[in-house]
Amino acid sequence: MRPGTLQLQGLPPLSLYIHLPWCLKKCPYCDFNSHEWSATSEPGKALPEQAYLDALRADLEAALPLIWGRAVHSVFIGGGTPSLFSPEAIDRLLGDVRALLRLDADAEITLEANPGTFEKDRFRAFREAGVTRLSIGVQSFNDAHLKALGRVHDRAQAIAAVEEAALAFDTFNLDIMYALPGQTLADCEADIRTALSFQPPHISIYHLTLEPNTYFAKFPPTLPPDDDAYAMLDRITELTAAQGLERYEVSAYARAGHRCWHNLNYWQFGDYLGIGAGAHSKLSFAHRVVRQVRAREPRLYMDKARAGDAVVSVDEVARRDLPFEYMLNALRLRHGFELAQFAERTGLPLSSIQAGLDRAQQQGLVVLEHGCVRPTVRGFDFLSDLQGLFLPD
Repeated sequence: MRPGTLQLQGLPPLSLYIHLPWCLKKCPYCDFNSHEWSATSEPGKALPEQAYLDALRADLEAALPLIWGRAVHSVFIGGGTPSLFSPEAIDRLLGDVRALLRLDADAEITLEANPGTFEKDRFRAFREAGVTRLSIGVQSFNDAHLKALGRVHDRAQAIAAVEEAALAFDTFNLDIMYALPGQTLADCEADIRTALSFQPPHISIYHLTLEPNTYFAKFPPTLPPDDDAYAMLDRITELTAAQGLERYEVSAYARAGHRCWHNLNYWQFGDYLGIGAGAHSKLSFAHRVVRQVRAREPRLYMDKARAGDAVVSVDEVARRDLPFEYMLNALRLRHGFELAQFAERTGLPLSSIQAGLDRAQQQGLVVLEHGCVRPTVRGFDFLSDLQGLFLPD
């Protein structure tokens, strides 16, 4: 509550992100904070579920003063591969969350799962533990492409996982990647048609990119030309629309009533508390917006969290950076944002983005009407250029 440069009239919705950092195998394209369990454990030693859950609870307890009295609208359990944790562990985790936080009765609770880490009825057990939404990292239904991506599952396991999820959950998400090594437009279309055959309520579509500090960055595979990748995305959008899924965000397609609330909160510049190894937080206060990062290495994180000291960096978002940070998120949404929401979430006057909006309109990248700003089709196609108009001078 001490003085700062902003004047926020209210606080945005609050979400909780929980990071479970282990996976069976590090994928060559992955730049997330994930750690191979087989490479970090002693032979025959089990995943340290209880010790990690103890650390998460201590971490959450230490963070409570920063969010005191605020309701939590969504929970996202990401990784790593959270489905490596047992349903009993997830049940305990969500029990701790409910004991410590004001969790909305209808809160969306998402768990990331990989097809290679489940057996029959495991997804149903996650549902019984309190998970309301599953996000399945399918990536492809093509065995050759799965192998090229370093995935631990094959086509048959992917299909089995999706079928199980459809039986266990009212809403679920499929992660699909495109522009894969050796992938053709026909291959991409076959993947999407297979995904759509399960009538998924939500699909997240990601262009494979070569991120720094990954195996693919050091040993890059041959990827389809950009023109082919654009054609793939156009075909994906056509096929999903024909099946009743709307592209409501750059990478997200959903049926009515099945948008991912947790991710929407990110894109609308809401607040989120992140706990777990390497987790990030963005928290608003009356006069400032703050970002936090927790210790990345799992064992160090557990030691520091149990000591009440998991946070390794805290930075106040500079006033001059807020317009770009807001636009980086909000312009990803097909329906855009309300100008009033910009002022509410940043505490800044609309004059701070007027020059950028004027340039964006002149270039045909946004439409401004009825107090709302939304990207045009051109703006969606050249999103990085549009967002860059709001970089600080």
